Amino acid sequence: MQSLPAQLADAWSTTSWTEIFAVVLAFAYLLLAIRQSIACWFAAFVSSCLYVWVFFSARLYMDSALNVFYALMAVYGFWQWHTVDKDGGHHVRRWSLSRNALAAAGILALSAVNWYFLSRYTLDPFPFVDSTVSWGAVFATFLVARKVYENWHWWLIIDAASACLYFAKGLYLTVLLFALYLALIVIGMREWRRSLPLTPAHAA
Repeated sequence: MQSLPAQLADAWSTTSWTEIFAVVLAFAYLLLAIRQSIACWFAAFVSSCLYVWVFFSARLYMDSALNVFYALMAVYGFWQWHTVDKDGGHHVRRWSLSRNALAAAGILALSAVNWYFLSRYTLDPFPFVDSTVSWGAVFATFLVARKVYENWHWWLIIDAASACLYFAKGLYLTVLLFALYLALIVIGMREWRRSLPLTPAHAA
């Protein structure tokens, strides 16, 4: 049985250029999003289009469909970040714990439905995890587009689960990307927290 370094070396040698470009652009997206640069949505759009093919080839069908959504959300996010509040800015907002809890219940319900169909009609090896990660990411991406601070808490959970899922599927370069994401999420929390208004006037 090969050692982990040997497995990683073999995986790297077989990594497609499509996945490499998708990883680079996805990393650029997060760096730009932390800085609240609207250019992040251009990187997100191209990366998402590339990942549609990467995940479909890996038989992660929910992740493939999710990246179609990501591409559409990149357009929505670009438009949203162009809008302004009444004082001429586009502020970071907060969501209450109860609002996030309600969203979590909805995500679990949708994941249960997806789990049933994926386990019955596809070869997805991890149907419930795949579904939960995908629906959670749908919601978290919406929060990013609306500049809701709690998106970072959602991504911390989602990306940790995603890294485990992609490791099991042998997408090691994408695992590395998500490991870097986890470190950058902490930075994102700190940077966006500095942008929070001093009063609770700005609600999503």
